[in-house]
Amino acid sequence: MMCSNLVDLAETINIFEQKQIDYLHIDVMDGIFVPNFGLGVDYIRGLRDLTKIPLDIHLMITDPEYKLQHIGIKETDVVSVHYESTYHVQRVLDRLKMYGCKCFLAINPATPVYVLEEVLDYLDGINLLMVNPGFAGQKIVPSTLKKAVKLQHFLQEAGRTDIDLEVDGNITVENAAKLKLCGANMFVAGTSSIFRGSIADYADNIDKLRSVID
Repeated sequence: MMCSNLVDLAETINIFEQKQIDYLHIDVMDGIFVPNFGLGVDYIRGLRDLTKIPLDIHLMITDPEYKLQHIGIKETDVVSVHYESTYHVQRVLDRLKMYGCKCFLAINPATPVYVLEEVLDYLDGINLLMVNPGFAGQKIVPSTLKKAVKLQHFLQEAGRTDIDLEVDGNITVENAAKLKLCGANMFVAGTSSIFRGSIADYADNIDKLRSVID
């Protein structure tokens, strides 16, 4: 949603409801974990008044275990915390579970897959960053495509193919098709797909993306 124009927000939400978008992806950024400021608590609260579409909240903030209480998390939400954002990954996942939401762990492009091994039992999903987080419009880090394959094999060997695999960053139609073959089943669509062109293009953009991932 950081790619949407606030002036057109209500109309954008209406299109998303008509197209039965599964989640609205909310990038919460504190200017410390990433060098940018993103959507905040007031935006999340206002968005809930506009729509019943559940939220996919991506927390790009330091020490999230101490800030979860301020986010307004609902049981219908997906919430991603970053492996790199805290010294105590297991503790933040434990605290996140208390909200009844789906608990995802996000990992940056340079973070190896093996860090997931000791926390798989706490996870409903993994958010695989295809770009370094913080800014919209970046190009995919090429090595992340190989990493997606590695992650698919890792989950298969661990017997955890039930875990959702979300991909986030430069999700073009072409990249989405490749990542679906790697087991991805959640696709964060921004300026590379849904938000291309004007608001009049959004419905067609959604159809084009869905044609390769459904």
